[in-house]
Amino acid sequence: MKPAQHPSALRISRLLNDAGIDVQVVEFEQPTRTSAEAAAAIGCSVAEIAKSIVFRGMTSGQAVIVVASGDNRVSEAKVEEAVGEALARADADFVRAATGYAIGGVAPLGHAQPVKLVLDEDLQRFETVWAAAGTPFSVFPLRPASLPALTGAEWRDIRA
Repeated sequence: MKPAQHPSALRISRLLNDAGIDVQVVEFEQPTRTSAEAAAAIGCSVAEIAKSIVFRGMTSGQAVIVVASGDNRVSEAKVEEAVGEALARADADFVRAATGYAIGGVAPLGHAQPVKLVLDEDLQRFETVWAAAGTPFSVFPLRPASLPALTGAEWRDIRA
């Protein structure tokens, strides 16, 4: 683990600091793309990873990002209810265009386009969670209580 050096990770660090969240974005030599990879690199449980799952809104065409506990499967029906539209799978090109990040590095903030966000209420069971910081090799720790103000999203039951 080392301090962030990638431009996307440094941008996330600035956005967090601008929001009054004083944390260090870190990078790893090994990928942190999946919840399991991130947990292994960090040394925490898979559940403590705040994974970002991206869908495409069928009506709006907008990205819908679910920030979920790493051990939870996401119920598309519950997310559709939360955002008020049907969802479609998002391919890598859509994810990059809508969020500005590659799959495996989608941060919960700093997106390239306006997005709809939904927060998994199960993340609140932890004192600290770890989220992607703009690259498939970078993460940052965060108190779950900071997520609603940081993202403008609400806590929801999204577990399948």
